[in-house]
Amino acid sequence: MTTNLPAPIPVRALLFDFDGTLTDPGALDFRIIRSRLNCPEDIPVLEFIESLPDPQRRSAARRALAEFERRAAALSRPNPHAEQVVAQARKLGLKVGILTRNTLECVKIALDNFENLTLEDFHLVLTRDDKVAPKPAPDGILAAASFWGLPPEQIMVIGDFIFDIEAGRRAGCLTVWLDAGTVPADMRRQLDYDYRITGLDRLIPVIERHLPLDTGKLPAPLLEELLDKFQVEDPSIVVPPGPGQDTAAVRPEKDRLLVLKSDPITFATEQLGMYTVAVNANDIATAGAVPRWMLATLLLPAGTTGGQVREIFASLHGACKQAGITLCGGHTEITDAVTRPVVSAAMVGSVPEKDLIAKENMAAGDSVLMTKKAAVEGTAIIARQFARELESKGVDRAVIDEARNYLQRISILPEARLAAASGQVTAMHDVTEGGVATAVSELAAAGGCRLRIDLERIPVYPATAIFCRALGLDPLGLIGSGSLLLTCRGQYRRRLMDELAKAGIEVAEIGTVAGKGRGIDARRNGRPVTWPEFQVDEITRLFR
Repeated sequence: MTTNLPAPIPVRALLFDFDGTLTDPGALDFRIIRSRLNCPEDIPVLEFIESLPDPQRRSAARRALAEFERRAAALSRPNPHAEQVVAQARKLGLKVGILTRNTLECVKIALDNFENLTLEDFHLVLTRDDKVAPKPAPDGILAAASFWGLPPEQIMVIGDFIFDIEAGRRAGCLTVWLDAGTVPADMRRQLDYDYRITGLDRLIPVIERHLPLDTGKLPAPLLEELLDKFQVEDPSIVVPPGPGQDTAAVRPEKDRLLVLKSDPITFATEQLGMYTVAVNANDIATAGAVPRWMLATLLLPAGTTGGQVREIFASLHGACKQAGITLCGGHTEITDAVTRPVVSAAMVGSVPEKDLIAKENMAAGDSVLMTKKAAVEGTAIIARQFARELESKGVDRAVIDEARNYLQRISILPEARLAAASGQVTAMHDVTEGGVATAVSELAAAGGCRLRIDLERIPVYPATAIFCRALGLDPLGLIGSGSLLLTCRGQYRRRLMDELAKAGIEVAEIGTVAGKGRGIDARRNGRPVTWPEFQVDEITRLFR
């Protein structure tokens, strides 16, 4: 099986082509009828007949085609596994139909050659007798969708010819090309399918990929498949994840501390794996530690498909591998307690005890630095999930598309590692929910120091400013994973800033540590102002 599909969606019905799909290919050799009718190679036979200007010649051609199709139907045989596939699809609760350019009479004749399949096994049969425009027009598929009361995207179209795939595409359906080797090379290049299979026995795994999973734990076969596919290679893992394993076990290294972190991902609906890993690894890195191990709990809403679970697992493992982290355990279940996927992760890192960066180390005179700009994550979320609202308020589409890519900037591992290696950092804190304003307050509280911050020095991306003006949000209170707050001794700030800049990391000095105490001395253009506070993240106003 090969696939061009990026993200599985639920399937409720199957619509099969008939000749060459449910029947064995070869019975209908259109070269014979083309020769008899003098039909050009570049025109389909049905369309050629209907284009004939002479009514008598048109009627004669129709009769010749019908007789040819009847003889072929009588000689046809079932495609291997066709009967089993239809039976299994019905057992799975799917609607099953036929959409063919042939006649109902020929379908009945051909089905007489099947041992266990009759017309009554199909919930709908549409032929050219039904007066719908034939494939590649989408009309028959749309008629089936209306008959079943389903959106076209929940119908899977299966066929062996380019017309089947084109019709499915035009209707907005999932498409499966049954490649029997009969499609000419020039036509093969035109096929824009979601899945390609070489036999109907390969169809059931494709269907199962799009079936909603039952609530509760993942089916054992699916869990075993996922765990077998993503093997743990970290030698420090003593007990790896596996069916029936309730815990993982790691062997800590000598003279090192374990740094622990847990955080759920609730806002994001795209690239969940990348979000989960980045948000948790960011916090581990702020302690100067190296993120090592992660456990993930996935709560998925009713209606989630096996394919969607596979996508999330692949995303988690891919993001972990890129960051050098081992996904060593967790739990996954389908539950009506959530309406969209929620991933809650626990991450563990390690650091030599002498290298631990504790926020209590900050002191009066330290510089307060900030990498990148405010609301990196929030800007990406808005661009991805609220593009329509932004466009309705006059925001240029090019600005929105560029901001979608900010999602790739939400990791602070590069700057945290560089800063920790410099030996000059006294504290680090990543910006998350509540934005820069909340993160600065948290840094001050954790360090037991009063901070003096110049608001005009806090950098904001142009796209962020445009989005916030359009939607009435404050960028300083907007979720901001991707930015790192850090403090360092004043005399070392220039060296550290230069090192970050050489690594391609934006950095700005936004204030200083005033000394032991509480709170923020906020200034704007040299004048005292009130430090902004946000009870909830600004982005929640959009989700309401």
